[in-house]
Amino acid sequence: MAVLIGGAWPYANGSLHIGHIAGLIAGDIIARYHRLKGDDVLYVSGSDCHGTPIAIRAKQEGIDPKEITDKYHQEIIECFDKLGFTYDNYSRTDNDFHKAEVQKIFKKIWDNGFLYSNQIEQLYCEFDKQFLPDRYVEGTCPHCGAKARGDQCDSCTSMLDPLELHDRTCKLCGNEPIVKETEHLYFRLSAFQDRLEKYLRDAEGWRDNAIKLTERYLSEGLIDRAVTRDIDLGIHAPIEGFENKRIYVWMEAVCGYLTASMEWGLKEKQDWKKYWQEDALSYYVHGKDNVPFHSIIWPALLLAQGDLNLPDRIVSSEYLTLERRKISTSENWAVWLPYIVERYQADAIRYFIIINGPEKRDADFSWREFINSNNGELLGAFGNFVNRNLVFIKKSFDAKVPNGQMNQEIAKEIKDLYKKTGELIEQGEFKASLEEIFSFIRSANKYFDEEQPWVQVKEDIDSASNTLYTSVQIIANLANLLEPFTPFACEKISRFLKIDKRSWDYHEVEQGLELGELEILFERLDTKLIDEELERLKN
Repeated sequence: MAVLIGGAWPYANGSLHIGHIAGLIAGDIIARYHRLKGDDVLYVSGSDCHGTPIAIRAKQEGIDPKEITDKYHQEIIECFDKLGFTYDNYSRTDNDFHKAEVQKIFKKIWDNGFLYSNQIEQLYCEFDKQFLPDRYVEGTCPHCGAKARGDQCDSCTSMLDPLELHDRTCKLCGNEPIVKETEHLYFRLSAFQDRLEKYLRDAEGWRDNAIKLTERYLSEGLIDRAVTRDIDLGIHAPIEGFENKRIYVWMEAVCGYLTASMEWGLKEKQDWKKYWQEDALSYYVHGKDNVPFHSIIWPALLLAQGDLNLPDRIVSSEYLTLERRKISTSENWAVWLPYIVERYQADAIRYFIIINGPEKRDADFSWREFINSNNGELLGAFGNFVNRNLVFIKKSFDAKVPNGQMNQEIAKEIKDLYKKTGELIEQGEFKASLEEIFSFIRSANKYFDEEQPWVQVKEDIDSASNTLYTSVQIIANLANLLEPFTPFACEKISRFLKIDKRSWDYHEVEQGLELGELEILFERLDTKLIDEELERLKN
């Protein structure tokens, strides 16, 4: 089966933080799982290099936007590599290929009759001498009274028009903008109301927040949206009379899933279209604030341009807080990705973000819990089980897998675990899947303790062989089961047990196999780090 996985495109205007990873890690879990199953996976994403935050920062610092995007695009790639993200193509929206393909998509939607020109009123800053894109405008949300920007209120998740905001100010200079007429191209989003209602009714595998938010937007009624802007950064509209307008980023960035797939196909000389056909399965992974762009905007754009598969499963996370406070980049209240991936093991970061992730409700990142989870679950349960078994075999069986027999009850338990945890992953229930595996690990430790192979090896060598042979098979299968979650530890296990190819299926290591060179899976973290990290955060 062809499986497409689209991870949200982060803005390349600054370092990412753990909140971003909480929304993105699902993509890599899904990709690794489906590859183990033997499915044909295409996992794409990239850096959004045209977003308003980039334009604002470049203008404030008086530099070319590309200086910013080049720096942070490279930093993002390096951080994702260290975390083990397995993108097939991680692209960027300012490359020539993306620009050309987006213009083709735009022209096709125009030719299909879903774009039209409209004379509108827009906010204009007399001080900065420019029309203001949505995110250049700040004010008060008319629905909930919270501080909001011109395109969306993060507090109540309402999609907004800048003209709706109360107490409007220009983000660049702080002055109040005036209302001025201009002409733009509009997308006939309202034309897709009925089809998107049916699409939602038929949806399977969507997170609950995606369903509820989409129901809300549809019940309020879809309205046409401007798809061009009077800005300097972005892709030129390929329509006569609008060549000086830029395609608005809300439309252009989501097209990146398609253009990155096409770009991959060109580079690898592969057929990208099979991942976009109706018999393919697609996942879209992102944060709660991106739901309408994936459940309404992108499906409508796909319908407008032709016969391409709509998003099948929407995996949208809630928010991650930090030490019970909202993450704030402006106040530097964040755990920055370059810092944490340099200082801590990737598997420890991945494990904690997944087991404590904001899948169904907001979750909190706590340094105390992070350190304790590493020392408890990862090192104390998983790492300890692997280490004490393989060290014992090395010492008592000349580093060779004993000629024992597999405990059939445990074999059945492992086979059942593949089925149950696989189904949970496909449903977007990563935390529950990981909890099932670690519950099994705890039972495996109990099995080892109760069998007491250190006693058996002296009194009944056959029983010792059976115990350790069974334990080796547990370890071998954990290398498969935990691959989507803690891939670096699983790679080490594969080297210990000389497993060439892993799959999502029960596997037994042969008797007499000589173990590879052993190394520690996880390092114990000094609890003094808790106070150190909290102090660093406060300062």
